[in-house]
Amino acid sequence: MDLRLTSGPKITDAKLITGRSTTPDLAQQHGGVSDVVVKTPFNQVSCCGPVSWTSCCHSRLPSLSESTCSCLLYILLHVGASAICCLLLSRKVLERVWGKACGIQMPSVLCAHLFGNSDCPVLSGSGAVYRVCAGTATFHLLQAVLLVRLHSPTSPRAQLHNSFWSLKLLLLFGLCTVAFCIPDEHLFPAWHYIGVCGGFIFILLQLVLITAFAHSWNKNWQTGAAQDCSWFLGVLLATLGFYSMAGAGAVLMFHHYTHPDGCLLNKMLLSLHLCLCGLLSLLSIAPCIRLKHPHSGLLQASVISCYIMYLTFSALSSRPPDTITFQGQNHTLCLPGQTKKEPHVPNTLVAVLSAAIMYACVLLACNEASYLAELLGPMWIIKVYNYEFQKPSLYFCCPQTVEPEDGQRSRTRPGDPEMSPAAQVQRQHLPYSYSAFHFAFFLASLYVMVTLTNWFSYEGAELEKTFTKGSWATFWVKVASCWACVLLYLGLLLAPFCWLPTQKSPPP
Repeated sequence: MDLRLTSGPKITDAKLITGRSTTPDLAQQHGGVSDVVVKTPFNQVSCCGPVSWTSCCHSRLPSLSESTCSCLLYILLHVGASAICCLLLSRKVLERVWGKACGIQMPSVLCAHLFGNSDCPVLSGSGAVYRVCAGTATFHLLQAVLLVRLHSPTSPRAQLHNSFWSLKLLLLFGLCTVAFCIPDEHLFPAWHYIGVCGGFIFILLQLVLITAFAHSWNKNWQTGAAQDCSWFLGVLLATLGFYSMAGAGAVLMFHHYTHPDGCLLNKMLLSLHLCLCGLLSLLSIAPCIRLKHPHSGLLQASVISCYIMYLTFSALSSRPPDTITFQGQNHTLCLPGQTKKEPHVPNTLVAVLSAAIMYACVLLACNEASYLAELLGPMWIIKVYNYEFQKPSLYFCCPQTVEPEDGQRSRTRPGDPEMSPAAQVQRQHLPYSYSAFHFAFFLASLYVMVTLTNWFSYEGAELEKTFTKGSWATFWVKVASCWACVLLYLGLLLAPFCWLPTQKSPPP
């Protein structure tokens, strides 16, 4: 969900703002539009010790800026931490590596020294996931606080994001170690509710981004369709493509997740969500909606419908199966491949697909939220729906110009021939908000934590059950996410009826 929006009002003498791309010469000299190497003692200290990871990445890949390399390294750290959580949560890994599935216990000598008793916390299972994610979440939250209101790459605080990698690794390891020393009765009660709240906030963040993505895409291509018929053809093909994917997904879910002898809840849920998709599509082209909301259309409704079907698939694949008794035997229903009454074989492909899509959405949401926070300011969640495109583009999410925010220094795209390279360097700005980037990963760490441990039913959580058997808590959370997406899009369509900009009366 990569959004790059341009401001609506046209201004003839407006100054331009930097995009993400850089010219090759400037990239070789300064490492990207957002990175200026400042020879200060602070910068020199940040590069002491082992070779700087960001510098190594930037030297090997000169087309990448220092900020981009830092972003990739933080992503790798987050992926690595999530992989460790999966290994500690897997019962099969514990059996093969440690020879037991009851969990890894802290050594009794160390436990007695730390806690004064032999009641040691288990170093595996849901408790281990909570502790690792507590360390990663605290790590990102600390950086988000330290980097708040940072807008210049020349500031010494910017090096906290781009350098000190050896020290940051030690800090991350230390935070996770401290979390493992906290007894269960002190960790779970408070951290569980913090994780649930953070997970819900991250879900809302994803919903805002997907609706903004559909809204801006439809707005941009409709601008072109009013000028050229070829853009209308593009709108038509994209709309048909998303509706085809949504329809095919619904058919496959009816085939694999329903059964004539059961699965009544699945049938009702699928039918309800199909009706909601139809309702949203009709509202998006209703004359009264189009009058107040001229940029609504079937393209954005098709994107939302496709996302609703994905959330429905995610919910159905996360619920416990139904079991019926037939001819004296118990049979599992409502799972992929169970069109007949046969013994259930766990579908690993569904689990891998669900996990891959979930984590891809997590990374995209973190990246895009940090970019929009820097581009539009603190109120980007509201402003992202109010921007107008001046001209259509196939890559509609990459702006050419953006109106500068009040109080912020104007910036220029490096390719602008009217600006010299020296002036371009002076006007450099962060390509994404460092503080928002780390805060998004703070929420993502909590979201991954509660998702892996089945949200409210974290006791006895196992990786093998998270994406195959699931739990009712996870099922209803994802169903609620789907309904929240519907309400958010309805609010976007009906908002013009609730308040309209004040219009000045015409002069007499």
